[in-house]
Amino acid sequence: MRATPLANAAGVPSRKKRLELDDDLATECPSRKQARSGPHARLPPTLLSLSPPPTPVYAPPVTTSSRLGPYILLEPEDGGRAYRALHGTTGIEYTCKVYPVCEALAVLEPYLKLPCHRHVARPVEVLAGTQHLYTFFPRPHGDMHSLVRSRRHLPEPEAAALFRQMAATLAHCHQHGLVLRDLKLRRFVFTDSERTKLVLENLEDACVLTGPDDSLWDKHACPAYVGPEILSSRASYSGKAADVWSLGVALFTMLAGHYPFQDSEPVLLFGKIRRGAFALPEGLSASARCLVRCLLRREPTERLTAAGILLHPWLRENLAPSVPPPSHLWEADQVVPNGPGLEEVEEEEREVGLYG
Repeated sequence: MRATPLANAAGVPSRKKRLELDDDLATECPSRKQARSGPHARLPPTLLSLSPPPTPVYAPPVTTSSRLGPYILLEPEDGGRAYRALHGTTGIEYTCKVYPVCEALAVLEPYLKLPCHRHVARPVEVLAGTQHLYTFFPRPHGDMHSLVRSRRHLPEPEAAALFRQMAATLAHCHQHGLVLRDLKLRRFVFTDSERTKLVLENLEDACVLTGPDDSLWDKHACPAYVGPEILSSRASYSGKAADVWSLGVALFTMLAGHYPFQDSEPVLLFGKIRRGAFALPEGLSASARCLVRCLLRREPTERLTAAGILLHPWLRENLAPSVPPPSHLWEADQVVPNGPGLEEVEEEEREVGLYG
């Protein structure tokens, strides 16, 4: 295996097939959906240093304690497309995400496009084999979805401190020509055990724009977070405005403890999203209610931009971060909320092809 420096980082579309370590079997490279505003961007030739090793690597399917360079791959996670990994020398744990090697350029492109940012996770190492690309990310301390689910909902000062980091992430990506698309609470993970510092776990499913036009055509999204314009009959939609809608769903969920639009039947759920009517929980401040409404507007052009979110009074009023008591951080991770909770939709957080 050949290791690449941090500059050649990775992370994109999910493949939920069981993966095997590199062998000499020919595998067909799955086709990728095109969701750009122009022709596919060409990457610099230096990225081609991610070539297979000079001699083929023969290995059995990934099982407990499989070896991959200096790493030991442990149990699979996330449907088998990611693995818990242990560095054999340092003993540090990582998350290893695996992609077909023929997707290397598309996987790495968003990281080459996006300047480093404290709220966007980047791989610490990338290994390329004959069949697969292996990317190693630091292990997180849980994610936002689990935190909201265990705490029922977050008080406004704490929610503002965390949401500010999420909004800053989106603003940075939009500023540099990336549309995230699959934006949801679960994609924001904690880098500290106190659960106060967030990063976007990877740039999977991100679209690299080739110009100022952010129009997208392929209509797929997580059902709970999909915007009404994606459900409409329009041929295209604004990718950046759709990201802002998804961030609005995340904010509502953080403050209320459940999604703004819920139903066990997708058809009924999508109908509620198209209508755009939701009820804010009692007890929210006027500025919090204002921000939620500014994000969850049916008409995409009426929503705040990602950069505009950071200027909203609610984030300015709640500048002091609120650290929750330690007793709340870990003990209730497996608690399922009573009443309308997050588990109704997001337990099946796969992408849904809305138009077949």
